[in-house]
Amino acid sequence: MGYGPTSKMLVNLVDGCVQAKNVTPGSAMWTLDGDRTVRTTVVDVAAVKGRESVEVVTDHMAFTASPNLLLLTPDGWTRAADVAGSTVAWTQAKKLCRERPTIQPGYEFGYFVGATCADGTVYKNYVSLIVNEEAFAARYAAALTACTGLPARLEAVTRPSGYLKRDLPGFRVRVVSSYLSDALRHYAGGDAHHMRQRFPRVVLRDIDTFQGFLDGYIEGDGCNLRHGWGRVIVSANVPFLVDLAQLIGARFTPSKRGLASRLYVSNHWEYRGTFAPEHHPLDPPESSWIKVHEVRPRPALGAKPFTFYGYRLAPHPTFLVNGHLAREPW
Repeated sequence: MGYGPTSKMLVNLVDGCVQAKNVTPGSAMWTLDGDRTVRTTVVDVAAVKGRESVEVVTDHMAFTASPNLLLLTPDGWTRAADVAGSTVAWTQAKKLCRERPTIQPGYEFGYFVGATCADGTVYKNYVSLIVNEEAFAARYAAALTACTGLPARLEAVTRPSGYLKRDLPGFRVRVVSSYLSDALRHYAGGDAHHMRQRFPRVVLRDIDTFQGFLDGYIEGDGCNLRHGWGRVIVSANVPFLVDLAQLIGARFTPSKRGLASRLYVSNHWEYRGTFAPEHHPLDPPESSWIKVHEVRPRPALGAKPFTFYGYRLAPHPTFLVNGHLAREPW
């Protein structure tokens, strides 16, 4: 032990960031298990003196540690002294303490995703739906709460109409959750814009989830046909409609005359046998790779050496230095 960050570097405890020297046995720390954030517990702490350190400069910050501290790169665990020009595993430290709702698959989840893709807005830390029909907003709020456990309620609002040149009454459902926002952006390809979102294949887990998606999406961007044999989706996002048409076994020809194309959804599409379940994770990834621009040698000045702090942890042997995944040498 003792090949870790210097005493004043910030490490990520479950209770918040603290300096490395203030970590004690029994403290709960954040770490990464694959692309998920998990907790691990400090079993023992050791401090070792040394006169050589390095400053690792990444896209996010610069931190000082022992040259032998291991950082995770795409090629495996690498000494901090040797990671210049590579990328290292990282997660946003500001998001570590946020609430992580348990997302449940099923009809309600599909409906929530479908309605959001059609009429919702995904911001950095909240999800919003504003529609004219109170019943639609109420169904959306109920589905959101059923699949995430997050409380959702309706608000009466007004919004401007460019066509009528006046404000119109409507209803809004707004839920603050950066975790849910990240999940929806992950489902739709990382872009919340309706014209650039891709088909969210996460709704293909089972037929109930996909049926919920169809109902929610069509309620926002479609309508029932008068003869009662099916429904029609109207959208300008052609790649989205192409993927959806393949799943329901429908023929689709993009419009050549206008911006919006139409896709017919038969009430008997299930009998065509084109639906094949796919398993995709419901939780968004919470880690990514961040570039290391340089590694600067930092020798001790004068008679005072550096103090490096190392931790023995269980069940995971890794920890985060201000979001950067690290561990001690084996």
